[in-house]
Amino acid sequence: MLRMELERKILHGLALEWENATYLLDPKDRAAMKMPAFSLKDMSRRLGYWSGGKKEICINRDFAFSSNWNSIKNILLHEMAHQLAEEVFSTVNETSHGPLFKKACRFLRADERASERYGADGRGFSPDEDDTDIRILRRIKKLFSLAQSSNRNEAESAMKKAHELVSKYNMDILLNDADRNFTSIFAGSPALRHPREEYHLATLLREFYFVRTIWIPAYAIEKDKLGRVLELSGTEENVAIASYVYDFIKRYIDNRWLEYNKKGLLNRRRKTDFASGIISGFGAKLKTGASTKEHKDYTPVKTGDPKLEEYIKYRYPRTVSVSARSSRCHAGVLRDGITIGKDLIITKGISKSATGKKLLIGQ
Repeated sequence: MLRMELERKILHGLALEWENATYLLDPKDRAAMKMPAFSLKDMSRRLGYWSGGKKEICINRDFAFSSNWNSIKNILLHEMAHQLAEEVFSTVNETSHGPLFKKACRFLRADERASERYGADGRGFSPDEDDTDIRILRRIKKLFSLAQSSNRNEAESAMKKAHELVSKYNMDILLNDADRNFTSIFAGSPALRHPREEYHLATLLREFYFVRTIWIPAYAIEKDKLGRVLELSGTEENVAIASYVYDFIKRYIDNRWLEYNKKGLLNRRRKTDFASGIISGFGAKLKTGASTKEHKDYTPVKTGDPKLEEYIKYRYPRTVSVSARSSRCHAGVLRDGITIGKDLIITKGISKSATGKKLLIGQ
């Protein structure tokens, strides 16, 4: 019964995401697109397909059950592009991934290589080990590993060097106007409401980790409704680092809160105050450096990337800025969080492992 209910929710989510994605299209093209049937099927070699004869978009059942919603949505948009190419652009005498399909991908902001990126088994593809950017990620991973040192000065120095390497990598890209591929991924899970600290965390990532952060509509499967999720956009390397920092800080907050509130006397609002303080304290550390004289400057040199701005304008042609409401907080809890945040050191590195945990790049 649980499996049947999960399948029903996934199918409902596909329908909601399909409808939401059509609003990227011109009104005429949107009117020409008819909502298809959606199905999940057992397939050994495909992650999804569009059937013009059946007017159906099908997703691999095992992939849908084992993947996060970000991955499922990427496959849906890919198959929607096939539908758009056939129903609106009339791809009669063209290969399935020909020019009109690529045009449809541009219109829907879909990944034309989505199936290749996950592979037949639904797992992410392995990067080229000789790629310069991958080697940089490996160096950053080693520095984050060194940041686990029990020697406070060594740990602070390793994190400082990791941030310096991130800054240098991005400055070299801009100075040389190097080729770069941009990507977008979810940070966290879609939800109907997000606590205030997640908005502070989004700001920190945008300020220090060379990514753009935008809250977008996305299906929250637990609530069976469209909610919102934070999406990170940037080079694949910067997105990998920022995604890790997001997860690391979230786990750090949860662990420190359990220690801080071990008697269970403080409610969820006070956790938000505590978490906001940690993020604020860590941000201050990145701006002004650690408290020791040996490590004065953690600040990455932040420069706008015109090509990233072009990518953002393409991906989100209509964006709205919304100011968050201020709320009353407990000054003491906030202050304690800030103090703890100033001691936070990002450690270890991550990418996706067989256990489902994240690693900055493969071991």
